[in-house]
Amino acid sequence: MDALSDDDEYMCREPQISSLVATRGEAAAGGAAVQRVGAAVCCAVERFVAVGETIADDNPDVRHSMVLACKEARAAGRAIERVCAGADGAGMVSAARALLASVTRVLLLADMVVVRQLLLAKDKVARSLDRLESVSNFAEFVRAFTEFGGGMVELARLTAERRADLRDERRKAQVAAARNVLERSTLMLLTSSKTCLRHPGSASARENRDTVFCQMRRAMDLIHYVVRDGLPGHEEHSHEAAQWEAGTALGALRGLSTQVRTARARGGADAGRRRALAATLRALVERTHDFTDSAYTSHEHRQRILALAERIAYELERLVAVAVSLEEQGGSGAALESACTGATSAASELERALVSAAREQARDLSSLADDARKLASDLAHIASSCGERESERLHNIASQLHEQLDHIIEVCKLLRHIAMSETLQVSAKFAEINLRIYGPQVVTAARTLAAHPSSAAARENLDVFVDMWAWLLADAARLAKELLDLTDERPDKQQYSSLPRPGKHGTTSKPLKAVRLDSDEQAKIAKSGLEMKMMSSEMDAETEKWQGADENNDIVKRAKNMSSMAFAMYQFTKGEGRLNTTQDLFTQAEYFAEEANRLYKIIRQFSYQVPAGTIKKELLEHLDKVPTYVQQLQFTVKEPTVGRAATFSKVDNVIQETKHLMNVISKVVTTCFDCANKYKLDFTGLSAAGAGRGSSRDEEAAGGGGGDAKPGGSSSDTAM
Repeated sequence: MDALSDDDEYMCREPQISSLVATRGEAAAGGAAVQRVGAAVCCAVERFVAVGETIADDNPDVRHSMVLACKEARAAGRAIERVCAGADGAGMVSAARALLASVTRVLLLADMVVVRQLLLAKDKVARSLDRLESVSNFAEFVRAFTEFGGGMVELARLTAERRADLRDERRKAQVAAARNVLERSTLMLLTSSKTCLRHPGSASARENRDTVFCQMRRAMDLIHYVVRDGLPGHEEHSHEAAQWEAGTALGALRGLSTQVRTARARGGADAGRRRALAATLRALVERTHDFTDSAYTSHEHRQRILALAERIAYELERLVAVAVSLEEQGGSGAALESACTGATSAASELERALVSAAREQARDLSSLADDARKLASDLAHIASSCGERESERLHNIASQLHEQLDHIIEVCKLLRHIAMSETLQVSAKFAEINLRIYGPQVVTAARTLAAHPSSAAARENLDVFVDMWAWLLADAARLAKELLDLTDERPDKQQYSSLPRPGKHGTTSKPLKAVRLDSDEQAKIAKSGLEMKMMSSEMDAETEKWQGADENNDIVKRAKNMSSMAFAMYQFTKGEGRLNTTQDLFTQAEYFAEEANRLYKIIRQFSYQVPAGTIKKELLEHLDKVPTYVQQLQFTVKEPTVGRAATFSKVDNVIQETKHLMNVISKVVTTCFDCANKYKLDFTGLSAAGAGRGSSRDEEAAGGGGGDAKPGGSSSDTAM
């Protein structure tokens, strides 16, 4: 058994042990039950330790430490068994702590073994690259490339498994990007090396090959950096961090907003925080230069960004002056509040201006990519021709290709600055890097073929580089589309009569103070909000399939209604839209649950028309989950809370429960559509009011007593 698979088994055992230890409190009422828990824990520890000892046997460098850790874990497991037999509660706590400490130590040692395996595989590939770079004939090249291929397969396996174990979003994205570079570059390494061997005197062929070697080494350096991150003795990576961890304008803006809110909360800013504000402002201004220095940014956007940057500098200068005055002379906080409000307002406006500038260029990326792809095809077509005239055409097309490349790289750079997730930031950064490195190599490969028009190796090499160019353009276009979707400022969808209107809820006996989430709280639930938006978009796409059925199809009406509600809740997580307060959100969630309840009854009525079979079984499986999710959402909304932290936790829970309900509703609607198409079923007459033919038990499950759920938000919720 190799160390990596052993570590996977550890991950399966550890939660089992933890849950068994936790069960002791529940089983305390019966001595026999406690003894069974103790025996089960001891048995699990024995299996766990057996795997650890296997790793110790296979890895002499950690053998001594692993054996000691396994010995401690075994002793702790037996101690728990003895304590359970004697029902000694105090002894259980100390024994459980000892067990968890020793288990953690074993896991850390096993992880070190996995990391060592991965780094050894990476070093093996690096050595085979060095050998490939130095070969002088085809026979030697074939042997070296075979060895390199075997090493790459092992490295790909280990990095895939390591990526699955990582929890940090940025690190996962970086490993994925590095693996992508290695995978795509392998074929280019083969063709460029063959061309270089076939034409040893060609400078362009050597440039192609050397560029591929360089990019593959950079990718392996990134893997090394990610794998080492967090290991003892590798906490500081100043040079590597500067290479891989470049900041974004959006990140600097949000960091600045956080510092301003901290100053407001503390009633001022000491010297250290004032220096931090100045440093963040410098970073922000430097990053906005990517927007203002771009030749493709419109004059209006450039002037607005410059003006807003000056305004932020002025507002921060005013904030610092107020903070110094308060520190030296004291006084009221009204001036500080005004300065903080001005700074956060300017930051919000600048963020919108940067997003707008980037979106303007991103909209053109798809057509840019198409033009660049066509230019590369034209380049490949004429590269095999010779003569002065064709040489001039090649030069002209190469110049156009470089212009298109510069524009696309600029767009990718701006997209990285407005990317809201670390995964998108890494994707944008590597799209920019790969285009910058590999883009010009298409022209270089074309020049090699133009110099050797009858060379099959040069022809194959150019084809491979053109394919890589197409992949990179597709990556950039996909990234632009995703960021355009995520930053889309859609207006509110069509208002349906059953939707609540802000300020006219009438669902609680005690109205709450109208407040909004602050930026930190919005950031914490941003991911759930985006997931809700994606589900809303999926529901919209699904209901679009039912064209022409809107007037007589209550399923479509209810589904669109719920989609609109979900989108409004997504907007709330961004501080936008018509839901202004936490109570607005809770009331919207109540109406959402009501609408799901009505849709459940309509589809239950519709299901009676569906003939028995696999598709009906699938429909009922999805449909039967709706009442549970409806009740969970209703209970969450009605749960009383006191205090800002508890209310924010409730907001997060409401978003999560709504997301779960939306997910199952989407599946139900999709299956209904499949049933309608397959059996040509009629929706005329289906309505919530006419759903009474369903069983009373179904209605009670969905609506709590056979009727539609009534809004009844708790009056105990205090304003955030």
